[in-house]
Amino acid sequence: MRVEQTMDEHAAIFQRNRPRLYGIAYRMLGTRADAEDMLQEAYLRWHGTDVAGIRTPEAWLTTTVTRLAIDRLRAARVERETYHGPWLPEPLTGEPVATPEQAAELASDLSTAFLLVLERLAPEERAAFLLHDVFDCEYREVAAALGKNEASCRQIVHRARERVRRDRPRFQVSEPARRQLLERFEAALRTADRKALVALLAPDATWMADGGGKVSAASKALQGAEHIAKLMAGVGRHLARKFPGRIRPHLMPINGETGLVLFIDGVASWALTVETDGVRILAGYVVLNPEKLARIVPPPRET
Repeated sequence: MRVEQTMDEHAAIFQRNRPRLYGIAYRMLGTRADAEDMLQEAYLRWHGTDVAGIRTPEAWLTTTVTRLAIDRLRAARVERETYHGPWLPEPLTGEPVATPEQAAELASDLSTAFLLVLERLAPEERAAFLLHDVFDCEYREVAAALGKNEASCRQIVHRARERVRRDRPRFQVSEPARRQLLERFEAALRTADRKALVALLAPDATWMADGGGKVSAASKALQGAEHIAKLMAGVGRHLARKFPGRIRPHLMPINGETGLVLFIDGVASWALTVETDGVRILAGYVVLNPEKLARIVPPPRET
C-alpha cells in the first residue's frame, strides 16, 4: 500500500510541475519531441528518487530538466550544423489566451523571433537567462541548476540579457493588427499578386523557410521585399495550379501570437509567423518541414 501511495505521490508532484518543466524544455530546445523526451527522462529519474528526502521538489525537477536540456542542446547544435537550409523552431499551437496583456507576455518569450534570438546564446547562457528572466528563478536556484556559484550566474545572465535586448524584436503589435496583416498577405499569396506582396513587406524584410530537406524550400534566408515577393508570387501560382480548391487557410495562435497555417486536404503544409511593425512584415518565418507540422490540426468548422 505504501509503495502505491509513493508512486501516486511521485506522479502527482510531477504533473503539478509539468507545464513549467515543458515550458523550460521547449524554450531551450525548440522542438516538441525533444522537450517531451527531456520530461520523460526527468520523470524516470524522479520516479526513482525518495521524495521524502527532497526539500523542494520543484527546484529538483527544474534542475534535472535544465541539465538534461543543456546536454541535449549541445548535441542538437552539432546536428543543426548539417541541417538542410535554415532551421526554425517547431510551431507550438494552442488556444488563444484570455487577455491582450497575457498574449503580449506569452509572445515576448515564446515567439519564433525570440526563440531564434535564444539560438545565438550558448547552452548555459540560454538556460540561465530563461530560468532567471523568464521563469523567475532566484540566482541561487540558477546556480544549483548550472552547478556554478551565484556570482558567475549573475554575470552569465547579464551577458545573455544584453544580447537578447540587442537582438530581440523591436515592436509590440496588437493581435488585431497582426491578424489584418496576415489576412492581406494570404489574399495576395492566393492571387499571386506580386505588387500587393511588395507593399506588405518592408524594403529590407527577411524571409526564412524551413523545409528540412523534406520539401522544396529556399536554402538560404532571403532579403528584400522584391526578392521575397517574387518568390511568394511563384509559390502562390504553384499552389493554385497544383491544389485547386484544396487549400484552406486558417489564422491560428502559433508560439503565443497569431500565425497563418495553410492546410491541404486537412493536412498542415505551411505555418507562417511574422515580425511586424503593425504595418509591414519585417521578417517572415515559414515552417514547411512536415515533421514539424504533423501535430497541427485544423480548427473545427464553424456551424
